[in-house]
Amino acid sequence: MRFVIVWLTTAVALWITTAIPGIDLTGTSAGRNALTLLAVALIFGLINAIIKPVIQVVGCAFYVLTLGLFALVVNAGLFLLTGWLANEIGLPFHVSGFWPGFWGAIIMSVISFFSQIVLPE
Repeated sequence: MRFVIVWLTTAVALWITTAIPGIDLTGTSAGRNALTLLAVALIFGLINAIIKPVIQVVGCAFYVLTLGLFALVVNAGLFLLTGWLANEIGLPFHVSGFWPGFWGAIIMSVISFFSQIVLPE
């Protein structure tokens, strides 16, 4: 049940990020947009579960050297990767560059932080 709630929260957070210029959701209907957001939320979750820990281990020195600010760059890159994969699969979700990806990742992190407060394990 927790997985479904986190998945839906991630989809809502992705919908909020579409307010940022450069992050576009171009579905033809509200239903298609909702399904697209659910699919992109799943992609986002898989990327964060599989690729992010590997990058954290490999780039550990950068995290220490930059006092954790490298995490912002990593999160932006993973958000860009999510947009690219969604585009490759044919989903109408596009992230047009680093800065939209950066701000989208910031918004996703803030919403994730608050959802973890509301939904403790």
